[in-house]
Amino acid sequence: MADAPSDAPKSAAADTPPELLALRHQIDALDRDLLELLNRRAGLALAVGELKKKEGSVVFRPEREAQVIDGLKAVNPGPLKKDSVAPIWREIMSACRALETPTRVAYLGPAGTFSEEAALGFFGASIVRVPCASIDEVFHTTSSGAADFGVVPVENSTEGVVARSLDIFLTTPLFIIGETSLFVRHNLLRKENALEGIEVVCAHPQALAQCHGWLSHHLPNVERRPVSSNAEGARLAALDPRLAGIASARAGSEYGLHLVAPAIQDDTHNRTRFAIVTDPHRHPAPKASGHDCTSLIVSVTNRPGALHDMLVPLKRHGVSMTRFESRPARSGQWEYYFYVDLQGHPDEPHVQSAMMELREVCAFFKVLGTYPIDVK
Repeated sequence: MADAPSDAPKSAAADTPPELLALRHQIDALDRDLLELLNRRAGLALAVGELKKKEGSVVFRPEREAQVIDGLKAVNPGPLKKDSVAPIWREIMSACRALETPTRVAYLGPAGTFSEEAALGFFGASIVRVPCASIDEVFHTTSSGAADFGVVPVENSTEGVVARSLDIFLTTPLFIIGETSLFVRHNLLRKENALEGIEVVCAHPQALAQCHGWLSHHLPNVERRPVSSNAEGARLAALDPRLAGIASARAGSEYGLHLVAPAIQDDTHNRTRFAIVTDPHRHPAPKASGHDCTSLIVSVTNRPGALHDMLVPLKRHGVSMTRFESRPARSGQWEYYFYVDLQGHPDEPHVQSAMMELREVCAFFKVLGTYPIDVK
């Protein structure tokens, strides 16, 4: 008697073309090879960590990691895109670094902020996260040693400088050892999936300003309430259906909110630049990597030609100035501090000479840090 037809579903493999199965088997084999190689790399990283402990040197060296990534980009044969190399290897190095010692990173919280995203993008996911309630607290937490590094926003492509960060840089003992830039996509988030019924929009003041045009057009009569961070706005929106927040999609997922309107920022190319800060007594300044930035705060006496004299040493020694911002000195005398970014590293003779001459013509001179910058 013939077997009755089976009602059992066919396996996925039975419907898969042999060519696709063969490719999947090759990928599975390569994944196992990659895992073995990554564990071998982790073993070498542990050996390096033991040597560093004996020497008393630090685990995280941003210039070394930048050189590793640059070298891999240079030899990358494709089809993997060069822009994909950096985030992959940052995660690999982050996981290996965590085997040596946990890296504590402070940032403006709570969970889901762009500052948290910037921290993860720079250090990788294998860190101890230290969310803080304010930018001031990020600086304090890092200064006190409760965190190894801090991540603070310093500039937005739409709204300009983050004034609070620049003001604190004047007096903080911390210095900058790295930077990262983040594409900022603002979304309107809410418990209800509709614009109707919104009475208040909560967000960081910078985000409210960056979305001014959209809010004026779509929610003209709704209150705009500044809060400590965008993620805090999302958290509040999760508690009250009358509230909406402006934050990242990650914050929406974190707090179980609907994405009512995506990408409401007025500038489609909106980006925020973050500085990575640390205590110079616990972490040395990065050595020259070949593509570096040196950040300064300077001021000059209020006399004719003083600003011109400040720029002369840079021109004389061929040093490019990539950023120039002013902030009032709050002395009541219409005096200003200038925040300057120079291209290059003080270990380079022409940069060193320019900085020595610049110091001589300045009434105030502070090096905020020198660090590798990303080269596309």
